[in-house]
Amino acid sequence: MSRPTLVVVGDTLLDADVEGTAERLCPDAPVPVLDATGQRRRPGGAGLAALLAARAGHCVVLVTALGADPPARLLADLLAGRVEVVRMPLRGETVCKTRIRAGGQTLLRIDSGAGRAAAGPIGSRAHEALRRAGAVLVADYGRGVAANPTVRGTLAELAGRVPVVWDPHPKGAVPVPGCRLVTPNEAEALRFAGTPGFVGEEGTVEGALPTALRDTWGCEALAVTLGARGALLCTAQGCEVVPVPRMAVSAGQDTCGAGDAFAAAAAGAVLHDAGPHEAVTAAVGAAARFVADGGAAGLDAPATVGEMVRPGAGSAALDVAARLRSAGSRLVATGGCFDLLHPGHLGLLRAARALGDGLVVCLNSDESVRRSKGPGRPIVPAADRMAMLEALEPVDAVAVFDEDTPAALLELLRPDVWVKGGDYAVADLPEADVVRRHGGEIEIIPMVEGLSTARGNV
Repeated sequence: MSRPTLVVVGDTLLDADVEGTAERLCPDAPVPVLDATGQRRRPGGAGLAALLAARAGHCVVLVTALGADPPARLLADLLAGRVEVVRMPLRGETVCKTRIRAGGQTLLRIDSGAGRAAAGPIGSRAHEALRRAGAVLVADYGRGVAANPTVRGTLAELAGRVPVVWDPHPKGAVPVPGCRLVTPNEAEALRFAGTPGFVGEEGTVEGALPTALRDTWGCEALAVTLGARGALLCTAQGCEVVPVPRMAVSAGQDTCGAGDAFAAAAAGAVLHDAGPHEAVTAAVGAAARFVADGGAAGLDAPATVGEMVRPGAGSAALDVAARLRSAGSRLVATGGCFDLLHPGHLGLLRAARALGDGLVVCLNSDESVRRSKGPGRPIVPAADRMAMLEALEPVDAVAVFDEDTPAALLELLRPDVWVKGGDYAVADLPEADVVRRHGGEIEIIPMVEGLSTARGNV
């Protein structure tokens, strides 16, 4: 039986962190000079919510507006292999938000792009994705996806049949009636209410405000997120605070993305028939763990990983992985140098392909082979090795990686089976933890004696 699908609907942004050190001031202005050491890019907005839900093990479809500019193409690459993306038209440039950070602190944020979802037709694929949803998360960032009349009409109809979790935005659309759960943060709830009498002594949510918002929006439950204080859950039975579980915390933690972590976890819980209290308890815990693990800045998002896959040499593999995953099929992956292909390689690939429904080969780049085997290798360049592998009947796709191990690439592919050839022990494979963490198995297939260019390494 196929797994239920969580459909995330909303505005996807491109987030970036430029990291560095700031130990001196600019000579012509009293501002710090950042010595940049690196940049990490990741999906933001609805894209982050979808990514987090997929990382939690859910089958996720993202209905979002994407253009054709370079940031939009990068977003598609970052989500490939983890989330099925269904595009709506975008007018204007992709919204990009870049944080300038030093020592774990944000010094400045630079926003660019003003793209908005078009108000017209959303396309048959979006209609079909919504029709087969087991649950829906609306991650509204005020850029027009949730305000699209067709989207709103479809969501209003769905709310009577499947659970809808709505994470609202003050500049976005009002939640449709009938949502299972609406999840504003405290500042948003106060802005939505717009009534001073609802504000507590220190600008906190108190008294009749949650009940009034719940009645106004016609939702089954309202959860106002309160940061380190947890969340205030309001249902027909009354209101209660769901506290944050005890865990290691430190001052100055990065809370960017915590709201998306909360909403994604809540939606994942209702997808599997959780009630409001159970869903909010799970969401509070997920958001707290997300922050404790470093927040968005600590996310091992495919922004970093994706850049490890050679441009044009990994997208087909990610597409194969996404297609098999959405069909509930079994993905097999294997890896190595494959320098001077021989019958032993072919036997390995045939045996690996027989273990599932599709086979992706993770291929060491020339630089990676050179670091492993010395300056005289590879004998065959990566482009030629890739072409020969792609021509073999057992192989569905090839992805080239530059690292010493394919661990980062496997974070993207998440194979059901990882195959190695030779006399390896599983304990010797540095990528084993990645495969197992995503629920995969490891198979060692003995090499054919006398047919290996380097013993134990295909």
